[in-house]
Amino acid sequence: MKGFRIVFPSANNIAIEEFDIREPSEDEVLIETIATLISTGTELTALMGDFPEQSAWSTYVKYPFVPGYSSVGRVVKCGAKVRGFIVGDLVAATSPHATHATVSSAQLISIPSKISVEEACFHTIAAGVMNSVRLARVSLGESVAVVGLGLLGQMAVIFSRISGAYPVIAIDISDFRLNLSRISGATHTIRADRWENVVETVREITKGRMVDKVFEVTGNPEVIPKAITLTRSLGCFVVLSSPRGKTTMDFHDEVNRPSRIIIGTHFSSQPEYETPYNPWTRKRNVELFFDLLSAGYVKVNHLVTHRYFWRDAEEAYRMLLRDRANAMGVILQFKSY
Repeated sequence: MKGFRIVFPSANNIAIEEFDIREPSEDEVLIETIATLISTGTELTALMGDFPEQSAWSTYVKYPFVPGYSSVGRVVKCGAKVRGFIVGDLVAATSPHATHATVSSAQLISIPSKISVEEACFHTIAAGVMNSVRLARVSLGESVAVVGLGLLGQMAVIFSRISGAYPVIAIDISDFRLNLSRISGATHTIRADRWENVVETVREITKGRMVDKVFEVTGNPEVIPKAITLTRSLGCFVVLSSPRGKTTMDFHDEVNRPSRIIIGTHFSSQPEYETPYNPWTRKRNVELFFDLLSAGYVKVNHLVTHRYFWRDAEEAYRMLLRDRANAMGVILQFKSY
């Protein structure tokens, strides 16, 4: 059986290619995709080839590159040893933008009936940001600043706020993103046209203390030395983005002397298996995300800004390249829902 998937044959090129759909092994399931979410940061970086030649990025992005890692689909076939899933189940998977995917049943998460397909599409992003907020140990009454308000930044606002942070300060150069962050739960917003103004405004909001936890979510190496200055002495600077290149910074003045803590929180730091020391696997984070959506504690519908039929994926990516600042959640639709 043949399927179709989105592929970047080379930098700045987008295509649809046919592939052979693999039959599931005894522990796998075959999924027919309903919708996927474009991860704008990762996928645009991969599409543009906007990263150093000798880097982890260059190891990850090999052309032809098949993008996508946050999908929703229905089970159409189960391997002989699969338990907990049956044909027809609606599931979340980390499969790419493709009509079908054959995946291990161990990585699937069932989607509750109260959740819409589009809400569920945010599962990979949500789990990764939950991991970041946990690693930063955001707690009741701590001040948080989120620098960069794309998908990850909006999620950092959402999960910092429900963790008890106050104030939650959202910072970006886009009015559109700042407005969305208010819906996400930001208590204060700052337009970052002049960094001197950002620093002074943050100082006023925090009553001179500066920020307990700062999340850098721009991916721009040049922003990092600025963003860290918002962190108080002994505070925590969290690199949630995947920066595209090297950063030059005076570690004495910005890290050693103020004794700031820097934490990297890549999605891959979610443990593969639950343990008493860290039970928060990607799967468990997704389950919690779905529970929070079902209970109405978390809302993400306001983050969906664009929908494209999957065959129009090139149009979707070209739109993002032209005007990424005015887009947020971009859904690729494979089946009606």
